[in-house]
Amino acid sequence: MLVKPINDKESQITYLKERLNIFLEVLDSIDPAETELEDVDRLLEMIDDIEVKCEQFKSR
Repeated sequence: MLVKPINDKESQITYLKERLNIFLEVLDSIDPAETELEDVDRLLEMIDDIEVKCEQFKSR
């Protein structure tokens, strides 16, 4: 499947908002008493992915 790059600013902002909302939903669903290191690692990966996408969008 070929994915077209997101080039217009409005679509970029929409994409980032959606990703941040997904992150917040995951964060809200985590029970601190049952959270394991893998869960924290996954959250950090999500943040890193969002940061990478922000940098890509800034360079376009």
